[in-house]
Amino acid sequence: MAVKKAATKSKSSPNDFHRRSVAALHASNVPFLIGGAYVVEAYAGVSRRNKDFDLYIRPHDVRAAMSALSRAGYKTEMTFPHWLAKAGRGRDYVDLIFRAGNGLCEVDDTWFERARADELLGLHVKLCAPEEMIWMKAYVMERERFDGADIAHILRRCAVEIDWPHLVRRFGPDWRVLLSHLVFFGYIYPNERHRIPIAVMHDLITRLRSEATTTAPERVCRGTLLSRKQYLVDIHEWGFRDARLEERVHMNAKDIAHWTKAIAKDEQARGKLA
Repeated sequence: MAVKKAATKSKSSPNDFHRRSVAALHASNVPFLIGGAYVVEAYAGVSRRNKDFDLYIRPHDVRAAMSALSRAGYKTEMTFPHWLAKAGRGRDYVDLIFRAGNGLCEVDDTWFERARADELLGLHVKLCAPEEMIWMKAYVMERERFDGADIAHILRRCAVEIDWPHLVRRFGPDWRVLLSHLVFFGYIYPNERHRIPIAVMHDLITRLRSEATTTAPERVCRGTLLSRKQYLVDIHEWGFRDARLEERVHMNAKDIAHWTKAIAKDEQARGKLA
């Protein structure tokens, strides 16, 4: 299914750097999907000034992508081995994303099977499907960044087209996260609540009610799957187990330490931009 093109004069419109990056990956036959601000604009009609160019890659294709961009004159680095690599040229850079920063939402074959065709400056590309973008963004609840608005805007435009059973399956045991965003949607857009299928809300609320009188067997904090900083006190001082160490999460103690250490650096960088 083709996507309605984002306005060519919008703030997040692609430029020659984006085209060069895409062409380099095409030339090396490295499969990728476009996400980020470009896709939010394509699906939701919301544009914003953003230099990031997010490309989604299967984990086993990341090295090939880095090599292709390196040959094209980019400086590459495996920034965070559990989810992100970067490739830069001058002041511009590409994010090569293969999971979410919390170690979930791994880019798999289904991302590509469900991708939507588009065109970027004359090149044929594919965009991440709205279901996968909602899934990826749903966990971003940092103090300085909350992607709930992106989700609400995508839902407002795309709810009729969304494969709801697939979206619910994507969240798996984290269905409460999805439910929270659907509740927010109904609060944000009171006259648009009908866009969310009643059957979906009924299913998730039934699950919620069934758990009302049950308690989890272990003392775990899943807040670390939503924010890498705000729940560290729960882990380090209050004795909760870090949910990022669960088997389903693609992180280990070394990844967590590296991801946590980068908080100060990122905060310093944001301070310089403020």
